[in-house]
Amino acid sequence: MRKPFKFKQFTIYQDRCAMKIGTDGVLLGAWTNISNSPESILDIGSGTGIIGLMLAQRCYADTIDAIEIDEDAFEQCVENFEASPWADRLFCYHASLDEFLDEVDDKYDLIISNPPFYSEEVSSGDSARDLARQNSSLPFNLLFKGVSGLLSEKGIFALVIPYKEEKRVLQEALKLRLYPARLQRVKGHPDSEVKRSLIEFHFKNTEVLTNELIIEKSRHEYTEDYINLTKDFYLKM
Repeated sequence: MRKPFKFKQFTIYQDRCAMKIGTDGVLLGAWTNISNSPESILDIGSGTGIIGLMLAQRCYADTIDAIEIDEDAFEQCVENFEASPWADRLFCYHASLDEFLDEVDDKYDLIISNPPFYSEEVSSGDSARDLARQNSSLPFNLLFKGVSGLLSEKGIFALVIPYKEEKRVLQEALKLRLYPARLQRVKGHPDSEVKRSLIEFHFKNTEVLTNELIIEKSRHEYTEDYINLTKDFYLKM
């Protein structure tokens, strides 16, 4: 039985996706800066399409493109896009980042990515899930090379990564003159270690605005900051 994940304004089916909806994607979709009123958005590695759908809800961009290399995930993303209230603005390409770069001349005002994040090779026995999780399928240096070629001069690039990869990611970005502008570190609860980093990059070198988000005060008791960030999306917030 196909049980969808329902949000306030759209529904996600994920039975064909190796990587299911998780906190990372929702955080990035809610946190990403849209103050530049982007007219064109690109999601690199769309999975279910969750981040593109969240941004379609949040802003009026005419073009929201996504690319997904896994065939099953691509087909499911298309299904989720077409069933949404913003189907006329959402489009998914079945392509790798390299293939997409070769085909597209457009520049995007906003690029987002929840990239594969395990640098070590691990095997779960599910090759699609392993591909979706391991950054050997999209190394950070190739991700930033692609972004630097697709981002408009005043554009924004936002991504979510494991905190332990933060230093390496900042170094890779700097090689292509992409500078951090906002950095938010995420903890599960007050006493836990920082688990994730959300980073916003620009081509302009500015002072970095850094802060911290704690998700839960205690088990299933969410912080006010987390509720305020996600309440437009989660049904029970």
